[in-house]
Amino acid sequence: MRESIKVITEKIQAAAIEELPVLFMHYAEDERTGVRSAVEKGRKRLLAYEKEVARSRELLKYEREYAMYEHICGIDEVGRGPLAGPVVAGAVILPKDCDILYINDSKKLSEKKREELYDIIMERAVAVGIGYSTPERIDEINILQATYEAMREAVGKLTVTPDLLLNDAVTIPQVSVKQVPIIRGDAKSISIGAASIVAKVTRDRLMVQYDEVYPEYGFASNKGYGAQVHVEALKKYGPCPIHRRSFITHFV
Repeated sequence: MRESIKVITEKIQAAAIEELPVLFMHYAEDERTGVRSAVEKGRKRLLAYEKEVARSRELLKYEREYAMYEHICGIDEVGRGPLAGPVVAGAVILPKDCDILYINDSKKLSEKKREELYDIIMERAVAVGIGYSTPERIDEINILQATYEAMREAVGKLTVTPDLLLNDAVTIPQVSVKQVPIIRGDAKSISIGAASIVAKVTRDRLMVQYDEVYPEYGFASNKGYGAQVHVEALKKYGPCPIHRRSFITHFV
């Protein structure tokens, strides 16, 4: 008795990527429209996976170019633009020829995908360091210098000493390790992309916690950026302790 279209469809949908070519061959002679549709969807899933594998291999370009260095560390920051909250930097050393898929500039990923990748990165990374610069420090020395401080702190918290830093666009002052600044590095280097994800998830979680303390400003949804509801609350209630005074002079 032939399998039903429903059973075949569910089987293809549930199959692991490496199982799909065998299923395609098995159902190659089945001319039923529903089966052909399920096979076609499976082929599209396999093609999308193969494209992602190719893209992820391209993300190893810089790591392979500098393969003579044992521990290559990606550096990125999140939170330079918000009106409130800290700037957070991530430093990540991944294993050689790391094959984690879907790493990208954290802004290009959904919150769900960032959370999934955060757990994978934290599990598989050789070392991870996170640095912070508070709103008070940002006001004191300006956002650029505060960002550099957060990056230095992130590097300093690594449990493995890096031999090379791949940075998203900047060269960090007062760091003795060799640095390679890469424009849009979070979308070009798997190490920088991983650091971007770690920093973004860390900061977003922190802003959700701040929302419980200061619920008027909607920090859980706007993460401290200048969304309309945030600006309106700022004008109504004034700044709270985590607002950057140097950033809000146009509003209060």
